[in-house]
Amino acid sequence: MQTDRIIAFVMAGGQGSRLQPLTSERSKPSVPFGSRYRIVDFVLSNLVNSQIQTIYLLVQYKSQSLIEHIRKAWTISPLLQQQFVTVVPPQMLTGEHWFQGTADAVNQNINLIEEHRPDLVAVFGADHIYRMDIRQMVEFHKLHEADVTIAALPVPLADATSFGVIAAEPNGRILAFEEKPAHPTPMPEDPARAFASMGNYIFDTDVLLEALHEAQRSGETDFGAHVLPRLLRTHRLFAYDFATNEVPGIRPYEQRVYWQDVGTIDAYFDSHKDVLGGEPRFDLFNPQWPIYSSGYQGPVARILGGELRNSLLGAATVIHDNCRISNSIIRREAVIEEDVVLEDCIIMDYVRIGRGAQLRRVIVDRHNLIEAGDRIGFDEEADRQRFHVSPGGVTVLPGGRVSYFARDHLDERRRGRGYSE
Repeated sequence: MQTDRIIAFVMAGGQGSRLQPLTSERSKPSVPFGSRYRIVDFVLSNLVNSQIQTIYLLVQYKSQSLIEHIRKAWTISPLLQQQFVTVVPPQMLTGEHWFQGTADAVNQNINLIEEHRPDLVAVFGADHIYRMDIRQMVEFHKLHEADVTIAALPVPLADATSFGVIAAEPNGRILAFEEKPAHPTPMPEDPARAFASMGNYIFDTDVLLEALHEAQRSGETDFGAHVLPRLLRTHRLFAYDFATNEVPGIRPYEQRVYWQDVGTIDAYFDSHKDVLGGEPRFDLFNPQWPIYSSGYQGPVARILGGELRNSLLGAATVIHDNCRISNSIIRREAVIEEDVVLEDCIIMDYVRIGRGAQLRRVIVDRHNLIEAGDRIGFDEEADRQRFHVSPGGVTVLPGGRVSYFARDHLDERRRGRGYSE
């Protein structure tokens, strides 16, 4: 049986301004997530697990961290020419400007579509945490003879102003599409929610090429704001209900259909709670649908003493005596000194927390040194004088530039051994 030829464009140029200061020196898709991943790993894993392995990652904003991650983590096979994840910055083939929107980003790389001549083109975002069997969306697209299929799911009405909002017939045929409306139209059967686009699209190739040429002639730059509303007048657009997607290996205790937009500090912080616990809402361990990331070659974590509850530890992390750590995620090569207390914290790579420090509801970005005895997360006003505090009361320390953060532990091991990324 012939398999459809599909190429994917992943929109990974997001500035992520609402995730500041985590995006002060990196793009949103390259922000770390969990104990070893980055946000971009989720969409790439979904594509690869769905046997869509011709993937162009369109980057733009502060992309070096993302480029390095893709180089080290996402080499699929140098022997199979149609299986790759490759980074594409703005080529400026259509004019001397950066990507002006999602449609413009694909249009600037229209030569790649013409070179591969695929049957279908997937255009997916890189900003969300989820598992999805994209082949099921492709089958839906073909079954309904759609020209364009948009993945969609219900979201609270108050949040729908950040999405494209869809009105559809029971079979999924789209009747109306509004991009980020000020007053979203609720779902007829659920007035508290709206049917929202996930920003993931499947296009018939000929339809996409025609639409991109027209967009260039008309000065249109965005799929949601311009191209899709125009196509709706002349083509068959369908909404694929993400709630019907079935991924193998999902455990009974998990939220069966999990999708999180981690676009704000509070959403990002809260989503980490979903990967903790003995029965997490989103279990990152699923051998039947793995989330891939870098093949880090460092040693496992070491725990020398203390009390740990409901926490995840990255590789090469060291926990010293008499620490109390709960409901926290500590990424790789962190050093937690004696008598430290961490409660509801996210500690990123290469951080050292000094003896006796206490942190509560704190995100510590990479390369930071927390001084001995420091207290963060207990006095919001005092924290605001030094750090960023989110509307939900999460304190965020931006990435540091400390080179001596682990001089007696990590620097000696890292010299010449290539553990770091």
